This record gives sequence, structure tokens and C-alpha cells, in this order.
Amino acid sequence: MIEIDDKIVSADLLRECFACDLERCKGICCVEGNAGAPLEDDEPDILEREYPAYKPYMTAAGIAAVERQGFMVVDSDGDYTTPLVDDAQCAYAYEENGVTLCAIEKAWAEGRTAYRKPISCHLYPIRLVRFSNGTVGLNYHRWSVCAGARECGRKLGLPVYKALREPIVRRFGEEFYEALEAAAELLKNR
Repeated sequence: MIEIDDKIVSADLLRECFACDLERCKGICCVEGNAGAPLEDDEPDILEREYPAYKPYMTAAGIAAVERQGFMVVDSDGDYTTPLVDDAQCAYAYEENGVTLCAIEKAWAEGRTAYRKPISCHLYPIRLVRFSNGTVGLNYHRWSVCAGARECGRKLGLPVYKALREPIVRRFGEEFYEALEAAAELLKNR
């Protein structure tokens, strides 16, 4: 573990490799799991406000799930998560050419919203843990459905933190990312 300011970072983010391989996984991370994607405290309000922008890309089942459950649900741990369709697929997901994608991100890519998607989705396979003292932990989540991404990342020599530069900067800022780069260099030179 590496401490940077008020964050505890798993060294695996600097050592392990990862690069999403949608051709191989088909976006299954938006379909499988035991709960929806984790949401930050401010994200349910953003999801509600931006709904008109991304609703046109959602499936009928996803729209029905949101209208029935709301823009977020509270999971068994008391955390906000995205609603699901039939306890499986994220309500905000849709399929295109056999790949499951995010309706919110599609609206963002087309300039309909400034909100890209929930930060937990953008950061994946990094999972955030909040400690009672205000510290945030950044852990590397290994999931069998991402075996192709680990293999692709190894072939490219792309560490997790480099693959996720954009969402890391989005959530924590450029200065934090530069500190991650420095930590990676220190680890490499050991």
C-alpha cells in the first residue's frame, strides 16, 4: 500500500496491467454482479437531472426499472448503487452490435450531457473504499469477467493506473495522478 495525501493506494494499481477488451468481454461488467454500480453521494441528483439527455439511449426495460426503483437504490450495505433490470443488467445499459454499453456515456459522447457516467464505472477495475477517518482507499478489483482485459494490458505493458489516467484525474485531479506516476517510478527502481 502507498499513501498519497489522504488516499491509500494498492500497489497493484502500479504493478498490474489492464486494458479493457470489449471485443472479448462484450461489456459483461454492466450485466453481471450482485448489485448495481456504486454511486457517489452527488450522483443520484446528477442522474436525475441529466435523465432527458440519456433516456433516449436506454432500453424500455431500463426506463421501466428507473421509473419503478428511482435513479439509484440503496444496497445491503447502505450504499447508493444504480438500479438493475431483473437483478442483473444495469438499468442504464443498452446493447449495440452484441456489446453492452452505457446509455449515459453514449449521450456524453454525442455532446448531450457533460456527465460521462458514474465515476465507479469510469474507474473500474479500481474500487474506492471510504474509511471512517475520511481517508479513501483505491483497490484493484480482480473479476473473472475481466481476464481478457488483464491479458490485453499485459500485452500492451499498460499498468492499471495508466489505463485509467482519465478517470483518475476526473476524480482526484492531475496532481494526484502525477504522484501516482512518481510512486510507480520509485517502485520500479527498487
